[in-house]
Amino acid sequence: MAMQVKAPHGKSAAPTINVTPLVDVVLVLLIIFMVVTPLLDRKFWVHTPKQEKVEVTQPDENEAPLVLRIGAGGEFEINGVTLTKEEFLQRLPRMFAARSDHVLFVSAVDAVPYQHVVEAMDLAREAGAVTIAPLTKPLGAEGS
Repeated sequence: MAMQVKAPHGKSAAPTINVTPLVDVVLVLLIIFMVVTPLLDRKFWVHTPKQEKVEVTQPDENEAPLVLRIGAGGEFEINGVTLTKEEFLQRLPRMFAARSDHVLFVSAVDAVPYQHVVEAMDLAREAGAVTIAPLTKPLGAEGS
């Protein structure tokens, strides 16, 4: 540490910091990190889940897809048959039991509140629907 001495008449010493050793240490550390960094082994392990292959079966061509239509009054209609909420909950599991696929297409009138559509999809999930697909166009509609 260096000190600068003032003139004899002030009789006080003003301390100053010598930064040369600090710069030396920082440069040595910088060189060490520059040499060591390329030598680091940059590996990390990722454990991904194993993929289970499930064979997809095509539904029979004779089977019409199940289409749930929700009317403006909140009534349910499956493939043209109008059902109450209780009948819907009783009949839908039996319909899925008779089918190889558990796919339900959902269509709703524009006037139906979104809440009713979501509740209907929740009821369908409880009844055994595995895949619920909302329809944007009537099923079987052609072209763009």
